[in-house]
Amino acid sequence: MCGRYSIAAPGQAILSALEADGAADGFDWSPVYSVSPRTHAPIVRDRLVDDVRVREAELSTWGLHPSWAKDSGPRPINARLETVATNGMFRSAFSSARALVPMTGYYEWQEVVEGGKKVKNPSYIHTPGDELLAAAGLIAARQDDDGTWSTTFTIITRTGEDAAGEVHHRMPVFLSPAAWDTWLAPGKVDDKDAQLDVLDAESKSAAGTLRTRRVSRAVNNNRTLDRTDQGLIAPLT
Repeated sequence: MCGRYSIAAPGQAILSALEADGAADGFDWSPVYSVSPRTHAPIVRDRLVDDVRVREAELSTWGLHPSWAKDSGPRPINARLETVATNGMFRSAFSSARALVPMTGYYEWQEVVEGGKKVKNPSYIHTPGDELLAAAGLIAARQDDDGTWSTTFTIITRTGEDAAGEVHHRMPVFLSPAAWDTWLAPGKVDDKDAQLDVLDAESKSAAGTLRTRRVSRAVNNNRTLDRTDQGLIAPLT
């Protein structure tokens, strides 16, 4: 799974890297080293404006909450590649509400026993140069009580591969720039199997570029950490 990640890039760098034409009103982002569920984070999606395709960044809440879902219902942060096109929670978004979720890396934990106690050691999964990654995501829009519209999102995951698979059995589905236009195309997917094949092939290829490094357990406690602390992703020495 992917339950926490970093976006160590400012808003303008995200727009440039993901080839966005602009950003929604109120979009503002400074580097954050721990994005957690139910918090806001950038997403990028394509939409049609007067029949012109426009790529736009916006802030969305992590944890998919479709308009038909009850307020007390689940808000999944991940969707499995194996079932995303058929699962009732995700199939509508897979068909017509796709996005990219930028991140510079993500965290996974491995449980070990030290001094007779179980502890969780975090690892940070990233590219060799900590470049920006683009994960396949799904979004849902709903109208809030005050009449304004907001979006939520989930990140598609797959079986862990290569270095990422050594620290956890699941990993995000990362896409290269060559697949962005296909994934973000506005409107409904014509061939779901073909789209799934693209996600599978792209993410397998991306997995081979990833590296892992042990980081401080300071990232373990989401309630006390400083989200802006770059030391969260620093390698242990």
